[in-house]
Amino acid sequence: MAFFDLSLSELWKYMPEREEPKDFDDFWKETLEESCKYPLDPVFEKIDFGLELVDTYDVTFSGYKGQRIKGWLIVPKERRNKIPGIVEYIGYGGGRGFPIDFLLWANLNIAHLIMDTRGQGSSWSRGDTPDYDEAPFDPQYSGFMTRGILDPKKYYYRRVFTDAVRAVETLLSFPDIDKEKIGITGGSQGGGITLAVAGLTPYLGVNLKIAMPDVPFLCHFRRALEITDGYPYQEIVQYLKVHRDKVDQVFKTLSYFDGINFAVRAKAKALFSVGLMDMICPPSTVFAVYNHYKGEKEIKIYPFNGHEGGGPFHTLEKIKFVKKYLKD
Repeated sequence: MAFFDLSLSELWKYMPEREEPKDFDDFWKETLEESCKYPLDPVFEKIDFGLELVDTYDVTFSGYKGQRIKGWLIVPKERRNKIPGIVEYIGYGGGRGFPIDFLLWANLNIAHLIMDTRGQGSSWSRGDTPDYDEAPFDPQYSGFMTRGILDPKKYYYRRVFTDAVRAVETLLSFPDIDKEKIGITGGSQGGGITLAVAGLTPYLGVNLKIAMPDVPFLCHFRRALEITDGYPYQEIVQYLKVHRDKVDQVFKTLSYFDGINFAVRAKAKALFSVGLMDMICPPSTVFAVYNHYKGEKEIKIYPFNGHEGGGPFHTLEKIKFVKKYLKD
């Protein structure tokens, strides 16, 4: 790895022009309204994983168009009062795994809901939720980045982002949650989903307290496709190598899902992270979103790290951030 992107002084000032469709707000309001017509119907089934200090629940709720989405909820066993909550979104290719993989936030007396990502979960962490839609898909490149990419209404992430908003509603429905103290987080793809949810929840009148996107993916697509040959962005490049006549159509679809366009609508106080040697989510794509982010914000920079970002060092920063802004 090496420094390959803009200098740090340039990154702080990098504010690219946004590619936002005129009907962006209408598109997402209609998408969410359509899915919110279906009952959320959250189910919390207590499961015993042998853990003595936390309660674990197998969660099922209605996401996009009522389709059933899985997750885990982990809460401290001893809780006398309402407690804060955090929803976490998973990186590309991964699923919800097992509750034993997610014990951090419950140790801070916080309820922790982990959303399974539809269709994923066969790469590095197991998942349990299928991806399906009533419409047929056009040919795609292997992976998820080009599934339905010729039409924003069919694009894969329309379903995922809707699921993610409804996951927040699911956490809010749990009896012991302090509804004024809700946060969201995720790394890579999970960071991109975090930004989308931060920008979409205001449509529903849901007030998030904090958002913590780590090395976020799904941001500033055009720049990413031009400067990195890393996957998963490369899935779109490979698709366009074959479908040479679809470039404008593809970028039009992606404009409805770009983290930059969600960032300008987000209000939650945010903690970002970025690795300046990140070849998967280039630093300029992260700073493009950070510099456009509307709410209060801060960013932790890891100069000699790639897509792993700050790792455990950044986890410590997130703990401090949560204690300062979510718990107090």
